Amino acid sequence: MAKQTSDTNPEGAARLAGKAGPRAEIRAWFIREVLPLEASLTHFLYKNWRNKSDIEDFRQEVYENVLLAAETKIPERAKPFLFVTARNLLINRLQKESIVAMEVVADLDALGAAADEPGPDRSVFARDMLRRLQAALDSLPPKCREAVILKRIEGLSQREIAQRMGITEQSVANHVARGIGVLAEMVYGQTADPRSGA
Repeated sequence: MAKQTSDTNPEGAARLAGKAGPRAEIRAWFIREVLPLEASLTHFLYKNWRNKSDIEDFRQEVYENVLLAAETKIPERAKPFLFVTARNLLINRLQKESIVAMEVVADLDALGAAADEPGPDRSVFARDMLRRLQAALDSLPPKCREAVILKRIEGLSQREIAQRMGITEQSVANHVARGIGVLAEMVYGQTADPRSGA
């Protein structure tokens, strides 16, 4: 079981929730529905991330994103929402870590370093994933799509996106959270209950 710190026990979670500014209803939902899943979330992160020293930071980032999304609408089912959020953060971190500066690539070429080519199965999987992601992005409402692209692909801050789009930072956060949720459902098939209308 994960050790509890002041930021992962109920009092710490209430303090974290208070920092994000959600209503008492969101705080109560978070403490009641999300915190009991901490051990499962920690196990999921340990199982899916190679650098174990990042786990506590990941968990806090997951909580922050869940609270931010709950400000728009409290998810009906906390567990699937929590794990989709965690998976998306892991994917985003992997994507960021796979970006290599051009100078480094040039240095490797100068040294004659051999490139690690992915096998054919990984290439097919990657192409299929890109097609599904592009189709999912294309299906998002225009403002939602623009916010997701600016945040997750171009790496702009919420403030920069808000200025560029002429909307508030909270609207940017709402668009990004909603867009990422829709993308996860479309790309990974995370619609757990077909009766939910999602």
